[in-house]
Amino acid sequence: MDLPIKILSVDDEVDLELLLTQYFRRKIRKGEYEFYFAHNGLEALKVMLEHPDIDIILSDINMPEMDGLTLLARINEMRRPGLKCIMVSAYGDMDNIRQAMNSGAFDFATKPIDLDDLQRTIDKAVEQIAYVKEAEKERGELRDLHSDLSVAREIQHAILPREFRLQKMPLADTIDLNASMEAAKDVGGDFYDFFRIDDTHLGFTMADVSGKGIPAAIFMAVSRTLIKATGMHNLSSAAVMKDANNMLASESLDSMFVTVFYGVMDLETGRIDYTNAGHNQPYVLHPDGVVEKLPTQGNMALGAFEGLPYTSGEVTLAPGDILVTYTDGVTEAENESHEQFGEEALEALLPNYVTASAAGMVEGIRSQVQNFAGEAPQSDDITVLVIKRK
Repeated sequence: MDLPIKILSVDDEVDLELLLTQYFRRKIRKGEYEFYFAHNGLEALKVMLEHPDIDIILSDINMPEMDGLTLLARINEMRRPGLKCIMVSAYGDMDNIRQAMNSGAFDFATKPIDLDDLQRTIDKAVEQIAYVKEAEKERGELRDLHSDLSVAREIQHAILPREFRLQKMPLADTIDLNASMEAAKDVGGDFYDFFRIDDTHLGFTMADVSGKGIPAAIFMAVSRTLIKATGMHNLSSAAVMKDANNMLASESLDSMFVTVFYGVMDLETGRIDYTNAGHNQPYVLHPDGVVEKLPTQGNMALGAFEGLPYTSGEVTLAPGDILVTYTDGVTEAENESHEQFGEEALEALLPNYVTASAAGMVEGIRSQVQNFAGEAPQSDDITVLVIKRK
């Protein structure tokens, strides 16, 4: 049941109280209107303190102790857009009526009051009040959503690795690893990961979930967990992708999928067994500045269909070689002219970081993309993971 519209009548003429309750008796009886009465501005303020949910104030202008214009000024100080003031004065008192309207009154009525006309004015005010209340409700929901997104963003960043020193791996010092993910919205669909498989093998992931926002973030968390859980017990990148795909495809909603580059690196030899599941082709930067693009195997993204076969590739990082993986948020970043950063620009940029640390290269790529985009809004998540063999 809808709450009644609460109306405060402020007038020093006591006869008006009887007139209003008689005319609106049906609406009062049905619970549509609820009337309150005061005889001057000071009494009105006291009633409003006791009943802060008053919707409409029907106020005379000329009253003792505190007149209607002063009351209107006090109401304006409350900053309640959903509270509508209808001012009442003698027909010839147009100067005060004009001042009231200029001061924010919703409408006015003249004495003697035409109650049919007053009913139409109140109906119009009720429509505006409903609109304002709905807008305030939506703003409240947006504030709650923004708060939830902030928490989701913190959780998402917390589950991505932030410590890049490999723990409990005897050969951890043979590589330099770093990564970053910068979401286009509060939460993103890109993710990176790396984890210990055994004393000599490291699993690592670069991935991009279809879509944006909360659904992509949820699918991202599920995908990361499945790949890691599967990869910690298997040295074959293709087998890991096959198993992860079957699990994701059986649970995928709204046809979501995730492109993945997944690799298993032997820290003793630098050999990487990798499977590219529909993802951007990574690069290997050699110490002489030569940039090599890793070939793909024509695999589909994870989560689209169950039972798909996956084929792996192999590359060996020699000392000084750097593997650069990224998502399309890097190459497809747009500037204010809607030009994309592009693969050629990325390939031309990489040789500048031959002697840089992994962290320096990650930051360098991110900075160059941001400089290129300028003031253009970020359209996609920007994620980079770099592994340098020492």
